[in-house]
Amino acid sequence: MKVLGLSILFLAASGSAMAQQWEFGGMGGGGFLSHVSASGPAGSATAGFQPGAVFGAFFGQNLFTHFTGEIRYEYMQNNLKLTSGGQTAQFNGAAHALHYDMLWHTNRNDSKVQFFAALGGGMKIFQGTGTESAYQPLSQFGYFTKTRAIKPMLSVGAGVNYALNRHMFLRAEFRDFMTAFPTAIITPPQNVKYGTLLHDFVPMVGIDYVF
Repeated sequence: MKVLGLSILFLAASGSAMAQQWEFGGMGGGGFLSHVSASGPAGSATAGFQPGAVFGAFFGQNLFTHFTGEIRYEYMQNNLKLTSGGQTAQFNGAAHALHYDMLWHTNRNDSKVQFFAALGGGMKIFQGTGTESAYQPLSQFGYFTKTRAIKPMLSVGAGVNYALNRHMFLRAEFRDFMTAFPTAIITPPQNVKYGTLLHDFVPMVGIDYVF
């Protein structure tokens, strides 16, 4: 009897695993980053990143009725920027985000529309990709560097899926990727202080395939 019971449990677990849905997709949109204040003996400025294009991909598993786990990657094209007194200094830059998110979603089988909220975390890799020079405008507030910085990242967001057919969904979402400001990329001189928290507001649209 014990062997029979274990066999039934094994078959039930196997059936449950087989019933789980998997999904993958790709998305594109734009990144709009906040800036931080820079203050020192020379006055004040703002340090941050310009808006830019964002492209991403995700792979997920429907774990429970209302919960999905997703592994995600985004490539972000955001140039570095310093601004003060009507003057702006720029430097080419990019970033890569890698994270795992949990999605809570509605589960209305009679509707084509499904809303979701997301919360997760991972890391964001900032890169300065421009050419360094001996002279840089606004260097009294910061130096652009051709280097790399890795920061822990918190991901929050919400969105909606619209069913195009049984397996294909149109997906739209809004994310906020939060990290500490990467002072290794835009480096403050001595006696200049920067703000600490950086938000990256990212609206995206894409296709979600469920199988």
